[in-house]
Amino acid sequence: MASLDLSQLSRSFGGTPAVDRVSFSVPSGAFLALLGPSGCGKTTLLRLVAGLERPDGGTIRIGGRMMAGPGVFVPPEARGLGMVFQSYALWPHMTVAGNVRFGLRVQRLPRAEQEARAAEALRMVGLERMGARLPHQLSGGQRQRVALARSLALRPSLILLDEPLANLDAHLREQMLAEFRRIHAASGTSFVLVTHDQDEALAVASHVGVMNAGRLEQLAAPQVLWQRPATPMVARFVGGGRTVPVKVLGAKDGACAIRIRDRVLTVPGLAPAGAGWLCLRPHDLLPDPAGALGAHVLDSRFRGGAHVVTGLLDGAEDGGEIELVLHRAPRRGEFLRLGLRGGWVLPREALATPLPRPDGHAICTKPSPDCQRTALGSGCIDFCCAA
Repeated sequence: MASLDLSQLSRSFGGTPAVDRVSFSVPSGAFLALLGPSGCGKTTLLRLVAGLERPDGGTIRIGGRMMAGPGVFVPPEARGLGMVFQSYALWPHMTVAGNVRFGLRVQRLPRAEQEARAAEALRMVGLERMGARLPHQLSGGQRQRVALARSLALRPSLILLDEPLANLDAHLREQMLAEFRRIHAASGTSFVLVTHDQDEALAVASHVGVMNAGRLEQLAAPQVLWQRPATPMVARFVGGGRTVPVKVLGAKDGACAIRIRDRVLTVPGLAPAGAGWLCLRPHDLLPDPAGALGAHVLDSRFRGGAHVVTGLLDGAEDGGEIELVLHRAPRRGEFLRLGLRGGWVLPREALATPLPRPDGHAICTKPSPDCQRTALGSGCIDFCCAA
């Protein structure tokens, strides 16, 4: 297993930045998911780590070893990596065991060691009895496991997964997510997963990096990303969240006093006095006749014993559609009063100076699962939100 450290990593195509000065560190044994909308740069970032692209600037270190930087470029085959592609890339004429042994043959390991490693890898992915089958005799999920076993057999320090579940149906995706969690825990190998699916990223990863327009918006543990988004983009992108403009009156002990219309509320957050964003997810809202917020009902459907309502959140940016769960069926066009039982406050504009930790201690110098990275002013800082 190996740590992964990127510093000011950049790559452009035709003058357009695909990866724009990305910096982060994740520890050895981590499961990092790179998440973001189409075209955000996450696949290019993975290819840079793999050595399939040369960076225009910045550095890549894997396990402390420089892989790319000024005057240095280690080719893919010398980086000690495994890679699992969306297409599986299995040889159709080779058996399962033959596919798993292929990389070991290229390394010219003794035949006995090839077979021992292949058998070990197939046991790890639960395919020890299918070594004699051909790829066309396997299900999609089983072919995905063969591709993973082929990487594990090489005993890499880091495994890169490029949209590995995109070709599977919903049931198989759930099964493979559970397998990825199990295999990651059993092998101890560091994983980097690229996906556009938020549920995948949040379900398996110890660290999630959200990218947008080539920049890293936030790197954090899934629960931190969900509860304390570092930017409005993360708040809106992850979990169907919305942002409402508010006035921040002041902050103390990790909470902000905010004014919404004629109400003053106290909500967790990190923002100075002035214009701010109230970041909300559906579970932060509940029906309340005296609530400070409201939504117009666009649609309603019965699901799971309750009514799932699509509403237009009053005053929200970026369209403002949000899903709510009610125990009654509202009328289309009805205006619902909503109260708060959660939320997170951010400054409206990027700050010129870093924000302190809520406990008043010094700003972190290295990100961890309990820390989050946010763009503030012209650079990035990490700050902890956990005690």
